[in-house]
Amino acid sequence: MSPRRVKTGLEALLEDPTLIVGRHLGLVTNHAAIDSEFRHAVPLLADDTRWTLLRLFGPEHGIWGEAQDMARVGHATDPASGLSVRSLYGHTFDELSPRDSDLDGLDTLVIDLQDVGSRYYTFVYTMALCMRVAARAGVRVVVLDRPNPLGGLAVEGNLLALEYASFVGMYPLPVRHGMTAGELASWFASYDELDLDLQVVPMRGWTRSMWWNDTALPWVLPSPNMPTLDTAMVYPGMCLIEGTNLSEGRGTTRPFEICGAPWLDPFALAADLNALELPGVAFRPHFFLPTFQKHAGVTCGGVQIHVTDRDRFEPYRTGLWCIKVARDHDPDAFAWRREAYEFVTEHPAIDLLTGDPTFRVIVDEEGDLEAWIREGREDAKAFAERRREWLLYE
Repeated sequence: MSPRRVKTGLEALLEDPTLIVGRHLGLVTNHAAIDSEFRHAVPLLADDTRWTLLRLFGPEHGIWGEAQDMARVGHATDPASGLSVRSLYGHTFDELSPRDSDLDGLDTLVIDLQDVGSRYYTFVYTMALCMRVAARAGVRVVVLDRPNPLGGLAVEGNLLALEYASFVGMYPLPVRHGMTAGELASWFASYDELDLDLQVVPMRGWTRSMWWNDTALPWVLPSPNMPTLDTAMVYPGMCLIEGTNLSEGRGTTRPFEICGAPWLDPFALAADLNALELPGVAFRPHFFLPTFQKHAGVTCGGVQIHVTDRDRFEPYRTGLWCIKVARDHDPDAFAWRREAYEFVTEHPAIDLLTGDPTFRVIVDEEGDLEAWIREGREDAKAFAERRREWLLYE
């Protein structure tokens, strides 16, 4: 069966632009905000005289997606439109939000950002922070919805504890939340009790059972290390590697699908991971040579993750076990990341990613990981029921 054509919120808005006609717009976006014919949101909105696009805002990685993770992006002039671009990823947490003055002259803030369905991915928090500032300024927010690449059915992982909130998790979400950016926008507005004129432009033709390749939409890597749908499938688990001294495959052509370190035996690691019989996944021993970031220029032993059944695959559970097994292979060489992570220094990065210290303690003290994973399943199940109020699609 051929994929069914889905229309994004951008396309739906341009077919019926009532929400923005006569308005003075700001646009929060990046390079992935295209329509089905690869036309980008910036010229589509800048070149239409029925409204006025005054200013652009770029999230982490920049408006054209060239900056690596956690790299500061400066304010700039957009080379395509000549418009001013205000960066929403600077040196401090405060610089993640637009300044009140950045909204001067605007009556509508349009947000078109492609999420990947994982709690850690920062674009939805850029959206949330923009919504907070817009609410103070009395500026309407229009969110143009896009598909969750992982579909909208599966929910996995424990909820984030708010004392561990950061830019990789600002709300008590499970790791794989199964919601779209538009649905999350409505939930964030409710959770924050915002007095905000929020308008979500839904997609047309998207249903919760759809993976990205069911939509007939072109994939554009939404950030430099999210090149394919395969990457997005493993990301809810393998992003956890960032909280360790293991390489998550940055600096290779398959980031997050491979992990390892110079001291690991890939054959023994793969054998032990395969012995767990985790659903929908196989591990292949793999040597790799990162060209940048962790262990750049040093050969690493590790594994490549091959998803064999994406409907049974549990990416978060898989990532947790990858870390535990790798640590058990050489506890002396393994270490948790202690450097500042997404502007936070008081908590280890792994605690920010997993949402509390429980996983780190289990690994360090050889606790029962599967018991904690089962508790997380109960969290996810309860969240799946609570989220119903904000769901927009069948």
